[in-house]
This record gives sequence, C-alpha cells and structure tokens, in this order.
Amino acid sequence: MAPKSQILVLISGSGTNLQALIDSVAGKSSPQIDAQIATVISSSPTAYGLTRARNADIPTIVHDLQQYYKDIPKDDKDRRKQMRKTFNVDLAQKVLNIAPDLIVCAGWMLILSPSFLNPISANGIPIINLHPALPGQFDGINAIERAWEAGQRGVITKGGVMIHRVIKEVDQGEPLVVKELELKKEEKLEEYQDRVHAAEHIAIVEGTILALNEVNKQKVRLAPIENFQLSRQ
Repeated sequence: MAPKSQILVLISGSGTNLQALIDSVAGKSSPQIDAQIATVISSSPTAYGLTRARNADIPTIVHDLQQYYKDIPKDDKDRRKQMRKTFNVDLAQKVLNIAPDLIVCAGWMLILSPSFLNPISANGIPIINLHPALPGQFDGINAIERAWEAGQRGVITKGGVMIHRVIKEVDQGEPLVVKELELKKEEKLEEYQDRVHAAEHIAIVEGTILALNEVNKQKVRLAPIENFQLSRQ
C-alpha cells in the first residue's frame, strides 16, 4: 500500500478550520480526506489551534515572528524588514525539513513572501489558502467585515469564501473552491460571520481534497520516470 500523502497546516489562531481538516482526516466528517496531517505550524504560541493539534496527536511547531522582532525598535524599519525576511527563510527551511506533499493555510495571518514561496515552489510543494471573500473581492485583511459593510451599503449582493492557490500576489491565486453567500441587509455582522465560518469548514476540506488529487496525479505521472531512472542505476 502506498504511503498516505502528507499535509502541513499553517495556522495563527483558534484553529476551527484546522479542526475541520482533523475531523475529515479521522473520518469523523464527510467527505474524508485520504491523507495524514504531518505537522501543524503556528505563527502564535498562544493559538488554540495548537491544542487542537496536540489533542489529535499531531506534531506542532511554533514559528513566532515576534521573537524575530525582539529588541528591535518599531521605527527601525530596515532591521525589521531584514528579520521578516529571515523569518520567512527559516519557515521555508522548517517546511522543507518536513517535506509535505501539500501545504494548507488554514487561518495563517501573515503574508507569505517570495523568500518563502520560491524555495517551496522549487521543491514542487503546492500551497493553498482559505480566504473569506469571493475571487477579486476584498483581498487581504478584514475581508469578512469589508464584504458585510459593502452588502449593507448595497454595493454588492454576494459575499463568500474561496480556497485558492497561493502566489506572491496576496489572495489572487487561482481559485479551487468558491462558496457564494447572499448578503442580507437586515443581517448583523456576527450572523454573517457565522455563515462565513460554516462555509469555510466545508470549503477547506473540499479544496484540500482537490489539491491532493492533483498531487496524486502528478505522482502517478512521475512514477514511470523514477522507476526507469532507478533501473538504469
């Protein structure tokens, strides 16, 4: 039996979307993800997602940006910029040491710069991200609030969530899964947030399955080449 594909999950907060992945992998929800969560990396040492991972016996790593900024004044922008790059380079190395088949950003709140993306791409590891807005709408932070406010003003009638490929342009990669949600003028922000989060838990599982299917197809395509190379050694 072929070994299961390995997923690495990046988080920053409570980890409700991580929990959706954990439950799907464990067969507690449908559809089931036929893979293993190899490691969870958190950008925050206090993220409750770390507890969720440990409860599921998943190895965890804390990669805390604030430790890189330690003792550097906020007005020393050059040093902080350099340390941010070092943070991303070190993160890439930690990921490459684990060598997952897929990286899933499930509430990772920091921008992944080229100093992280380039070495990951060079090693053929795809990255997908959950973003709580429709393609082309509200890239970046506070997307839920911005969509709700636009809906209240009548600027748009639909919000939603998407799972997309990660590229250097923030939240602009190719969408894999899109879930549209009607924006209701009488709805409170908290009510819309609840609907968004419910859609996220579905979308992140579906997107992960789609991305893994592509990974597995690539493995099948490469297998004859690898076997041929081994036979010539």
